[in-house]
Amino acid sequence: MSKSNLQINLEYLMAGSLLFVFGRLPLRVALFLCAKLGRGAYYFSGRLRRTGLRNLELAFPELDQSRRRLLLHGCFESLGRLLGVFSHFTTADPRTLQSMVECEGLEHIDAARESGRGIILFTGHVGAWELSSFALSLFGHPLSFLVRRIDNPKIEKLVDQRRTRLGNRTIDKRSAAREMLQILQMGGLLGILVDLNTLDREAIFVDFFDVQASTTFMLAKLALRTEAAVLPVFAPWDRHRRRFLLKIDEPLRFERSGDDEDDVRRLTQLFTDVVEKYVRRYPDQWLWIHRRWKTRPPGEPGIYD
Repeated sequence: MSKSNLQINLEYLMAGSLLFVFGRLPLRVALFLCAKLGRGAYYFSGRLRRTGLRNLELAFPELDQSRRRLLLHGCFESLGRLLGVFSHFTTADPRTLQSMVECEGLEHIDAARESGRGIILFTGHVGAWELSSFALSLFGHPLSFLVRRIDNPKIEKLVDQRRTRLGNRTIDKRSAAREMLQILQMGGLLGILVDLNTLDREAIFVDFFDVQASTTFMLAKLALRTEAAVLPVFAPWDRHRRRFLLKIDEPLRFERSGDDEDDVRRLTQLFTDVVEKYVRRYPDQWLWIHRRWKTRPPGEPGIYD
């Protein structure tokens, strides 16, 4: 069902106003206020809060409910902080943004590029995931990355302008297959988010926190077909340094077995394990309000009410 012009304009006005107001504040002030705004949103989140607590129950059964609630508070705070930094993508001087990011591991991208192969940079919804691609362009490595277009065309344009300010390109994931192959075959950089629940026809089930999770096989198939290097990239917030970390790990090490189906499954499990490692390291910065385990294997009951 398409949106009316009134709904499109009202949503755009709200989103544009938030980005305008926080984008005019000093960056550190915007980060502080948006984190507080996000934390306050916890109390008005209703269904999202219930989803988050259910996910935390699955992922951390050993924790009591009060500890899970603390982690969920942190999730909302992290989302607010993401809004704060995203609001500055078009207004802040690049040097100001760079001062808020400590980069670790750029040499891994440099080394991978020397081989002449394409590079797949994957991430999950940990910390400021929008910054994981934007910061790469800040540090001289613009890339193309997959997005799901927003169903409000005015907000989509607003968001896309920020994402692509410094040379990044966005690719609509609904019609991306040929373009992704071309990028990798030409030795380019491709970014993919890999930790959302995925429809059956586009996914396989692998373990995520010891629970079967429907996970995209796109990264694995692309890597195996093009022999691209596969590097994890994450942008968590470091409370002690009061900065975001842009963490680029070494390429995943993977040996083919000769069985394509098995290779896809093993590689998908491998990058899912990396995402889980980061979620465990920063458990209050993952997107717990997403129904990650919504799609179930045949015959299994649903996890959410």
